[in-house]
Amino acid sequence: MTKSLLPDPQTPLYNHPLPQIEQWLISLGCHQDSTDLHLWRIEHSHWKAEIWLDVEELSVVYVPSNRHDRDIQRTFKYSLSRQDIEDAVFSGP
Repeated sequence: MTKSLLPDPQTPLYNHPLPQIEQWLISLGCHQDSTDLHLWRIEHSHWKAEIWLDVEELSVVYVPSNRHDRDIQRTFKYSLSRQDIEDAVFSGP
């Protein structure tokens, strides 16, 4: 297996080496923060989010486009499959 290949989508995220998780985030349009390397950002037409690769979980904060709205935060354990996390996070708030 080369680094460019990801495990089966049903594989728990904790079974992915960090470079594969980073590659996966890049493939989904995320950009890594240059100073906080565990912080990733993504913008879609209707929402934007910050994704944090924490020690025990992946945290997502959806940043509102309207100043009157509040941030929406969700956390996902690394024991979830990559596909489940992808479906939940990238469907938006």
